[in-house]
Amino acid sequence: MSAPAAPAGRWASLWGLAVVPLLLLGAVLAYLVATGGGLKTLQGPPVEQLNIGRVTLPERGVIQVQVVNDGPQTVTVPQVMVDDAFWSFTADPPGPIPRLGRATFTIPYPWVEEEAHKVALLTTLGTVFEAEIPVATLTPQPGRDLFLRFGLVGLYVGVVPVVLGMLWFPWMRRLSAGAMNFILALTVGLLVYLAVGTYLDAQEFAAALPAFWQGTAAVLLIALLTLGVLLALGSKRRTEEAPLGLSYRIATGIGLHNLGEGLAIGAAFALGEAALGTFLILGFTLHNITEGLGIVAPVVRQQPKFVQFAWLALIAGGPAILGTWLGGFAFNPVLATVFLAVGVGAIVQVVWEVGRLVARNTAALGAPLVGWSTLGGFTVGVALMYFTAFFVKF
Repeated sequence: MSAPAAPAGRWASLWGLAVVPLLLLGAVLAYLVATGGGLKTLQGPPVEQLNIGRVTLPERGVIQVQVVNDGPQTVTVPQVMVDDAFWSFTADPPGPIPRLGRATFTIPYPWVEEEAHKVALLTTLGTVFEAEIPVATLTPQPGRDLFLRFGLVGLYVGVVPVVLGMLWFPWMRRLSAGAMNFILALTVGLLVYLAVGTYLDAQEFAAALPAFWQGTAAVLLIALLTLGVLLALGSKRRTEEAPLGLSYRIATGIGLHNLGEGLAIGAAFALGEAALGTFLILGFTLHNITEGLGIVAPVVRQQPKFVQFAWLALIAGGPAILGTWLGGFAFNPVLATVFLAVGVGAIVQVVWEVGRLVARNTAALGAPLVGWSTLGGFTVGVALMYFTAFFVKF
């Protein structure tokens, strides 16, 4: 009956050894906080840092500025300037902003529609933090009409081009094995372009985050973690991947990309940085039409049911609608960065899967993996995405 006592004793000893460094670390930290550790003479001048997250115009004659204190010390903002003139304001919550604290400044200012304005926050130490309103326009407020219009934008940007691209399915079924391998290589090219574009979009959102988020590193780490999780899950599947499953993963990766695209579009419209024009929508439709081709490429030799095509289109294009709503009404740069970073990892994993399929097909055809056919398909895929992107930059 006394045998189990020995393992229990070893576990207690093991955990005791693990806790000792933590206790010592706590003692050192308490000493530094209480006494300064003899380093007070090395302290430099106070450092103030505010991150201006978003400037909104909720109603005519009102400007709201949302800030986060991502510096090492408390910051007090006693004065606000708009277009180089001091102006009255209210702060919520009032008073100093603690480290990692948030505040919203409401400024009653007669801003002019479609003109540029500059807002400056002055701290007690004289530090100035500026933000620009490129084109003054009312910030969209949730409502049925605008909700439907933003939904239509997401529909035209995401769902419609994906469905149109999937209509190439009957034509693709008539292609030879070599031609289909070209199409699969083209799919790899467009996915690589999407991965690069999504990564750059994520870094753009990350650059606007407060410094403590460490946005640039977070994007890379989240993308790598997502890729690792998906590869680990994929290792449990059999070597010969089910084509329909691969199509679903392609649709998921593209859907995450389109979610980020919708976030960017909605936020740009809300901030007056883009005009909701027909030409821009046509450009996105043209740019994204090849996504549908890439989704159905793996199942060309199969007989998917209509409902499967419907699900694929919804998974790939539907997130653009959700993204446009979120970007227009409740934009959050932290969530946008996370979603896009996850999208990068998901797309890279799909590139790996489709690349393996191309390698198997190339071997079956007795051709080299990097030959004129596969290289040509990859190049065409990248070129299609690159040149159609000329129409969607704003």
